[in-house]
Amino acid sequence: MTSFAALHRPGSPLLLPNVWEFGTAAFLAAQGFPALGTTSLGVSAAEGEPDGAPSSKEATVRLARRLTGLDTLISVDLADGFSEDPGEVGALAAELAEAGVAGINLEDALGDPVRHAAKIAAVKERAPGLFVNARTDTHWLGEPDIGTAIDRSLSYVDAGADGVFVPGLAEPADVVRLVKAVRVPVNLLFLPGKVTVARAAELGVARVSLGSLPYRMALAATLRTVEAVRDGGELPLAPPSYADVAALLPESH
Repeated sequence: MTSFAALHRPGSPLLLPNVWEFGTAAFLAAQGFPALGTTSLGVSAAEGEPDGAPSSKEATVRLARRLTGLDTLISVDLADGFSEDPGEVGALAAELAEAGVAGINLEDALGDPVRHAAKIAAVKERAPGLFVNARTDTHWLGEPDIGTAIDRSLSYVDAGADGVFVPGLAEPADVVRLVKAVRVPVNLLFLPGKVTVARAAELGVARVSLGSLPYRMALAATLRTVEAVRDGGELPLAPPSYADVAALLPESH
């Protein structure tokens, strides 16, 4: 299987679908996607927990362990690492790496960049082979300044990050500035009409993530399906059969 790092090719970006439970991941893996990520919102919502809350850590780890059995590479969204202690974040990363996880996503939530860099350094010390995608929320949490995004990203690269992620960034000129400045794979979040795979490729981006979009689309499809049945309309999509889904699941022992 191709290494996760090798899938990040500037100009030919990896499309990373994000999943929240085993069945969805197994279905996508069967379609040939070389890598999948988890979505903290989807995992947390499935557990009835706030997005990225420490209370969702156990569910995140449990899902990650199940997903590593699939024929695809797995990157895990760890939100802020579920802790402010770099040592604890490093230990969690080591646990996931030992379980077969290929990469993780760590977000700074616009907190102290020095502390976030320390978390990244701790992860790379404990799990040097793990691909660390360092996310900065400058453009996601209402401070869309490319200079700040670059400064934060560079500090994370200096700490050992293998790639940087700036969700919400879409302005082409700013994307190019970031790509040239950090010199590691750049990850953008798909934004309809603003960030597409084709446009990201032109700008030298190496990865496009779907984030919580598949989970939210699943909610929309569920509602449309229920409404169609209630109203006697056509189903909005043609689903896989029961047998198709059952065939994706592990055999009982």
